[in-house]
Amino acid sequence: MSTTKEIKRIYELQSDPKNVLSLRNSSHQDRIAKIKSIYNYILHEGNHRTIAEALYKDLRKSNEEVITTEMTPVILTIKEVCKKLKQWMKDEHVPSPITMVGMSSFIKYESKGNILIIGPWNYPFQLTIYPLVYAIAAGNTAIIKPSEFSSHTAKALNIMIKALFDENEVAVIEGGVPEATELLKLPFNHIHFTGSPKVGKIIMEAAAKNLTAVTLELGGKSPVIIDGTTNINSTAEKVCWGKTLNSGQTCIAPDFAIVHEWAHQKFVEGFKIACEKFYNAENKGIDQSNDYGRIINDSNFDRVNELLEDAKEKGAKIEFGGKVEKGDKYIQPTLLTNVNKNMKVMQDEIFGPILPVITYKNKEEVVELLNTYPSPLALYIMSNKKEAIDYFLNNTVAGGTCINELMLTSVNPHLPFGGVNNSGVGKTGGKHSFMDFSNQRGVIKRKFGNSLKLIYPPFNKNIFKYFQKVIKI
Repeated sequence: MSTTKEIKRIYELQSDPKNVLSLRNSSHQDRIAKIKSIYNYILHEGNHRTIAEALYKDLRKSNEEVITTEMTPVILTIKEVCKKLKQWMKDEHVPSPITMVGMSSFIKYESKGNILIIGPWNYPFQLTIYPLVYAIAAGNTAIIKPSEFSSHTAKALNIMIKALFDENEVAVIEGGVPEATELLKLPFNHIHFTGSPKVGKIIMEAAAKNLTAVTLELGGKSPVIIDGTTNINSTAEKVCWGKTLNSGQTCIAPDFAIVHEWAHQKFVEGFKIACEKFYNAENKGIDQSNDYGRIINDSNFDRVNELLEDAKEKGAKIEFGGKVEKGDKYIQPTLLTNVNKNMKVMQDEIFGPILPVITYKNKEEVVELLNTYPSPLALYIMSNKKEAIDYFLNNTVAGGTCINELMLTSVNPHLPFGGVNNSGVGKTGGKHSFMDFSNQRGVIKRKFGNSLKLIYPPFNKNIFKYFQKVIKI
């Protein structure tokens, strides 16, 4: 059977009205049981090993990094959903205005239907299963299209989903652009995509043809502002961790640093110390560290390396790092100074372990610079001055912001996570994700009386006076 026929077969199977209605009317216990099956699968030692080995082959992730960045976020998400789902599914009663005397109003959360989840390659397990959990929680079917770049993890995901679900509920379609193109032709009720703004535009254009709702978790150039009022060594360590985690291939990683000129040199030294501490404690070289990953593939290696070479040619100074090895897809954590906006490294999202550093004299310069870029997915402010923090918050726009911490904008399920325009469309996390995959149906119910008779024809000449009284009330 051709890929096109197979995709259409699964889509039609999942879109069968009886199937959709059955899932839409399923209880919170039924949905939780399905979600818990994912939880139990992950905690099984053999399954964990299979997933971890796949992530190592794709991104050279250590088992410790797999546990902390791929497994644990999913486990915590499942715990949160199982705890809150019964309450989320309840009808939400809302007030009714005085003009609706005798009526009650409520919001009914019902499944949208069939969901397409297009996963990324940088956190290919976490960022694929995370939306799936919420899609199931909201009572939907789902087709998952993992990234072909992380092919080993895609295969592990396929094995897992086949073991846990019937294909009329959840299915995986492996493959590349041809498979994604065929999927995007279909009239899904919602598409959840995690990836680059460039591809996000393609997804949104395809979705528009079917008026399909979208959630786009993208990225952009997320800056970190360092005004020098915090402990610089501690701040540099946080930035180094955020920038080098998964070799910088994280959508909320700090893309560039804006450092007050008097703290510049201290930050540079602190970053160097942190890198050595994290990945070269035994002085064998960062490339020998079991905790430092690799670039996903040759094309992305070439892209990141080109940014580095362009910066060097245009006068950037390498303060630390700069070593690359294409055969191993290795790029050393690299700190650049003397950079400017003419360099590609200050124009494109880096998505690699290179950190450009620019200096500033006053906070107005920072805002002026940041407002020349599209709004980022994350903005980081490292400062102990309330005045400075408030100024940066009030004069910039970002999907999320951390103050004196990094990489946590997606962690709290009570906060919405997502970008702004170029960095994303829609908000996820906790109930925000449940609502994202639900149709929020507004319902009005007449309980007694019929106040609307007042506006039935033939119109009473005193109706205007009546409405004047209502408006005053």
